[in-house]
Amino acid sequence: MEFCPKCGALLMPDVNEEGKTVLRCKSCGYVKEVEKGEIEETYRIAHHISHEPREEMIVVKEEVRTLPIARVQCPKCGNDRAYYWQLQTRRADEAMTTFYRCTKCGHTWRQY
Repeated sequence: MEFCPKCGALLMPDVNEEGKTVLRCKSCGYVKEVEKGEIEETYRIAHHISHEPREEMIVVKEEVRTLPIARVQCPKCGNDRAYYWQLQTRRADEAMTTFYRCTKCGHTWRQY
């Protein structure tokens, strides 16, 4: 990564009018010429990294003892205690979703 000596902005790889690779400041227009091949060896540009929705969801698979415990009945075994956590799974103007995991059988369910 290189920064503009004039304004301090990030210099981005670009091609000038002659077809040569240069580093150009998008803020002030400063141009630094680079040798052919130097740009490929030294710099790498990543435009966008995308994630699938399942990669963004937190899944708790193991027993977690640091979560708070609520007095709620497990629909599977009838136990009256469960760990709970909350996530915003829908739009920001809607209520959060509360997830429960039974302390006895490990069954997980949610309440909207």
